[in-house]
Parts: sequence; structure tokens; C-alpha cells
Amino acid sequence: METEPVATEVTGTGPVGIDKLLERVREDLDRIEPREAFEAAAEGALLVDIRYAALRERDGLIPGALVVERNELEWRLDPLGSHRAAEATSHDLRVVVICNEGYASSLAAASLKTLGLHRATDLVGGFQAWKAEGLPVTR
Repeated sequence: METEPVATEVTGTGPVGIDKLLERVREDLDRIEPREAFEAAAEGALLVDIRYAALRERDGLIPGALVVERNELEWRLDPLGSHRAAEATSHDLRVVVICNEGYASSLAAASLKTLGLHRATDLVGGFQAWKAEGLPVTR
């Protein structure tokens, strides 16, 4: 009977598991807290909300954030891509990816870094942390 290999390290060749994967990708991210994200946006950073529609409808939006569904993120933010958003102006753009609680956004930001957006990061705690901090939200 064959069994699947069990990875003991993130760098191994077997399955990693989501917790180890998050740990690994976050090592390469300069993750920021809500107030830092608010200030970064005021200084020109692009906040990108990847939450799905039901969460945006339920909880509201961050004013000025670009809404991009997660499955379109790389196509919309690649400055060289034919389907890029107008805001995707440069690989030097500071991008802060925001999901609901700060998990999916880490993986998304890592993917953007792979595309060459070297200043991409994510929001610790996601939209829920932003809202809990009392930062602006629109309905």
C-alpha cells in the first residue's frame, strides 16, 4: 500500500499544508497593520479589496480601495498585462491586498510579488481589523 509523502519542512518536495505555506509566504511580505495601510493609501499606495461580493455587501467597502475579485487579481494588477486595471501603472506600485481576515490576502500578495510587484503586501487581520480599528468604511 502506497501512502502520500508527508512533508516535514516547507522546502521539502511533499505536501506543505496551508499553515506552513502561509508561514513561508509571509516571511517575504512586509505585512502592515490597519493604521499603516490607511496612511500608505494617503501616500499613494493602492488598496485592493479581494473579498467576494457577499462580504462587501454585508460589511461595506474601504473608500478608495480597488475592488478586484481574487480570481482576476493577477490579470488586473500586472502592469504588463492586456487586462490590467488603470491603477496598475508600475511594478514599483505599493499594493496592499485586503481580504476578510488576512489569510487569502497573504497568498494573493505573494502571487503579485512573483509577477514583479515587489512592494506588494497585505493587511494583517484584513477588512475586519480595518473596521475594528474604526477606519473609514462606506455602505
